Amino acid sequence: MKKLDRRSMLQLLGAAPVAAGLSWTDAEAAQAAKAAQAARKPAAGAKTAFKPAFFTPHEWATVGVLVDLIFPKDDRSGSATDAGVPEFMDFMMIDTPNRQTAMRGGLAWLDHECQDRFDKRFLDCSAEQRTAVLDDIAWPLKVKPEFRPGVNFFNYFRDLTASGFWSSQMGVQDLQYLGNVMVAEWKGCPPEALKKLGIT
Repeated sequence: MKKLDRRSMLQLLGAAPVAAGLSWTDAEAAQAAKAAQAARKPAAGAKTAFKPAFFTPHEWATVGVLVDLIFPKDDRSGSATDAGVPEFMDFMMIDTPNRQTAMRGGLAWLDHECQDRFDKRFLDCSAEQRTAVLDDIAWPLKVKPEFRPGVNFFNYFRDLTASGFWSSQMGVQDLQYLGNVMVAEWKGCPPEALKKLGIT
């Protein structure tokens, strides 16, 4: 069996209804997909830098670093920031006020944890220090009780990052999703499939 790398694992999560992991209703999930496109259009066509409506400048910088740690650029596609995930998140925070406190609190928790461990905020930490903190909150089944708030935040943040990336044009291309393809002539179920099912 082929070993899954981080991007492949996240791709599987993205292919599944990620919104279900966020406890969204079907209507909220559909709204999230539309929001992803709406959030990116102004940023893509704008000549000036995107100005977040929800995130503070420090939070915005933290979000940019964190989403790229979850979805780094690779030889197949760009990073989460290249896909416009931070813009998507800013839009979603404005559009879902009931999630704002959890997002802001989670980003503050991340800074507080880094401050306790390394005497600096997440953004000022080295790559190794960031990894050490994220490794403690990225695996819910292995978490120590004192990291539970961080795990809850990171699960939500990772799912929102996946929703933003896989609903972007870059993410759809990364999935190699073709959409509905016209079939010129329907010949029924392929003979191999019928044989496997034992149907003649």
